[in-house]
Amino acid sequence: MKKLDARQLDHKTREAIRIRAVQCVLDGESPEQVIKALGFHRSNIYEWLSKYNAGGFDALKTGKITGRPSKLSGPEMQKLYRMIVDKDPLQYKFAFALWTREMIQQLIKAEFKVSLSLSAVGRMLKRIGLSAQKPLTKAYQRNEERVEQWKKEEYPAIQKLAKKEKATIYFGDESTIRSDYHSGTTWAPKGQTPVVETTGARYSLNMVSAISSRGALRFRAIHGKMNSVKFIDFLKSLTYAADKPIYLILDGHPIHKSAAVKKYVASTNGMLKLFYLPPYSPHLNPDELVWGYLKNHKLGKMKITGPDQLKKKVYSVLRSLQKMPQIVKNFFKHKELTYIDDYGG
Repeated sequence: MKKLDARQLDHKTREAIRIRAVQCVLDGESPEQVIKALGFHRSNIYEWLSKYNAGGFDALKTGKITGRPSKLSGPEMQKLYRMIVDKDPLQYKFAFALWTREMIQQLIKAEFKVSLSLSAVGRMLKRIGLSAQKPLTKAYQRNEERVEQWKKEEYPAIQKLAKKEKATIYFGDESTIRSDYHSGTTWAPKGQTPVVETTGARYSLNMVSAISSRGALRFRAIHGKMNSVKFIDFLKSLTYAADKPIYLILDGHPIHKSAAVKKYVASTNGMLKLFYLPPYSPHLNPDELVWGYLKNHKLGKMKITGPDQLKKKVYSVLRSLQKMPQIVKNFFKHKELTYIDDYGG
């Protein structure tokens, strides 16, 4: 895209663009995405943010310079943004891998010879479009090229074949449900950490499930550890009374690829086919969200008193979820799952 020449615009238009751009960043948009959308050079947004940092929106108005000069210039704010976004603290010899205000304060002092209070650092970070967020974990072994190949080539090929054979596509996954898992927060007097009472004993329940983009959910409890025999039993229940083929997409766990499982799949004469996600890529599997829903939104807020009650509550939640296919369908709308369309067979 050709960069716009602001000198060709009248004063009021330039003023409106500056104010609009800064407001977009304050609302949480990326500075560089904002300026790219407007068609201006990337350095402009940081100059405007520097002016806003010094004197608010009045400083963005044509012919007006108000407030104290910003301690960081536009180019310096641009450089700071890239230093934080493009690298982690370990690359700057910090001992911690996540950015804190204190570390950024030190970075600014070392790089720009400017001393800022922690509150000033926080305000500046907000004004250049950064916010404190809980990071997502990612396996370093993940091959991103392999992930893209799955999204753009392998899954579309599976889907094309499923449509041809009128098969139903399911995504499957296993999980262990623990009785001592708690999620969310609770209100309590300041300085008095709330305590969740439990029996002191820990119980767990192994589960396996499969979902389709049409909202279907199938599940089963596994007694003890999963093995080929127990997994085959689940496959039999998944295909029981099926009037069309079942395509099941799973991770590459050795049990899923065992000789016994392959032998059973072959015995179905095409009524069941298994496909495997790229290694270390749970974000590609919508069935992961079933367990998140169960643990974070339901069981994590309940008091569990024994193994029988744990199983009863798990079954109650999952049976209720079976009756609410729209929630299951919504799992497929997660931003990481846009490669899956609504075809479920």
